[in-house]
Amino acid sequence: MAETPSEFKLKNPPMDGVSAVKFGPNSSQHLLVSSWDCTVRLYDVISNNMRLSFPQQAPVLDCCFHDSVRAYSGGLDKVLKTFDFNTNAERSVGMHDAPIRCVEFCPDANVIVTGSWDSTVKLWDPRTPCNAGTFSQPDKVYTLSVCGDRLIVGTAGRKILVWDLRNMGYVQQRRESSLKYQTRCIRSFPNKQGYVLSSIEGRVAVEYLDPSPEVQKKKYAFKCHRVKEQGKEKIYPVNAIAFHNVHNTFATGGSDGIVNIWDGFNKKRLCQFHKYPTSIASLAFSQDGSVLAIASCFMYEQEEPPEVTEEAVFIRNVNDQETKPKS
Repeated sequence: MAETPSEFKLKNPPMDGVSAVKFGPNSSQHLLVSSWDCTVRLYDVISNNMRLSFPQQAPVLDCCFHDSVRAYSGGLDKVLKTFDFNTNAERSVGMHDAPIRCVEFCPDANVIVTGSWDSTVKLWDPRTPCNAGTFSQPDKVYTLSVCGDRLIVGTAGRKILVWDLRNMGYVQQRRESSLKYQTRCIRSFPNKQGYVLSSIEGRVAVEYLDPSPEVQKKKYAFKCHRVKEQGKEKIYPVNAIAFHNVHNTFATGGSDGIVNIWDGFNKKRLCQFHKYPTSIASLAFSQDGSVLAIASCFMYEQEEPPEVTEEAVFIRNVNDQETKPKS
């Protein structure tokens, strides 16, 4: 695929599937990438070079920045680790009883949140760092998203739980996904009013947190990431969702290798990018919304791997025309 000034591939990509891409808290320059190749990598996307790589004992399933010089990660070895970019040091913070699937930082509550296949969410105090509580979930945690001081957790069995991070004594809301199939990804609106949820069956739901009936009336779901081939519809998992912090619009990435940008409030697709080499595994907008990181890798959902499986992270400069709601 030809590179354009608006889009290029990162040099030194991971050697195996990318599990997560995350931009630094205040930058469109630093990108954290976790991978099944047992590394966490830090890239400078402006100069297109890999600044640091932290080798791990097992595949890494998620990562996040805490601030501009520290990051966290977790994966199949069940250990939450923290990295200091200035000293190039790494330390273990604590453990789950099964692989860690999700790692997020909540700035409003100043906690690191991990979700695991052991059916718990744990909170970690980044100041010490140490465990600040363990909270049972109804099933394996597949995805979670921080929404202000609330936490939205998606588990197996299509369960959705809304927690208040300032008071984890009880679950604030228990919901069931409005999509019929397994939940793949949840991300919350930057305006904190709701969240977007995707499933393995080419659908996305836009949900609102306010339980009042008039607000709940606004929720809806739509089909996407489906391709007609020889009169048959092929339906693909929607693996990734990323929000534009400025415009409240969002991108979705599917196993069809396509990235779409949506205006969730006006129920419109704003644009669709060209097809990428393989499935879209993860997406992240920079804080100012000027750059979108797109991880493309083979995700073993098709029966046969392609002849060439290419792991790549594309950096795309996006503009208002692609990401801003049409007035």
